Amino acid sequence: MDRRILKTRDSIFSAFRKLLIEKPYPKITVQNIIDEANIGRSTFYAHFETKDYLLNALCDEIFSHVFSVDLFKEDSHDFSDAKKGDLNMMSHVLYHLRDDKLILPGILKGEGKILFWQSFEKYFQKLLIDYSMPNRFEDDNIPKDLLLKNLTASFIEIIKWWIGRDMADDPEELISHYQKLNQFFN
Repeated sequence: MDRRILKTRDSIFSAFRKLLIEKPYPKITVQNIIDEANIGRSTFYAHFETKDYLLNALCDEIFSHVFSVDLFKEDSHDFSDAKKGDLNMMSHVLYHLRDDKLILPGILKGEGKILFWQSFEKYFQKLLIDYSMPNRFEDDNIPKDLLLKNLTASFIEIIKWWIGRDMADDPEELISHYQKLNQFFN
């Protein structure tokens, strides 16, 4: 991608993140974003059709890294030497959600939360399919799609509970709770 395009996208993402810290997603307008990013309206629309497309792109940016199979040392955590398995990947997800703690309240208001959780679900289910399902599914008589939905919904509810508690628990504690609630991982 052209460097100018990347620079403009970064500017839009930075402005959007800053606004999400200041106010909830439904209260943010395209005008707010273009004013904060110091770009024109046509420039914004050249990159994103709507504010919802911007949120989807932000979620994709966050989750494509968070759910990446290439784990490396980062400021808040280090999974570079960890086994690339489902539970380590889930911990990695939680560390990044905690790192993005300031923007989550802004996203998780109104229609923003629907877009966020849909995107999260898509990435999380891929994680389960790639790491958990092939190794553990053969012995169960539970339909694969039902198991996938249940494990995803359970993890999302744990995250919502955790966010409601201001992310006070360590990610590893949450993974332990998740394992106990979902004997699938034992």
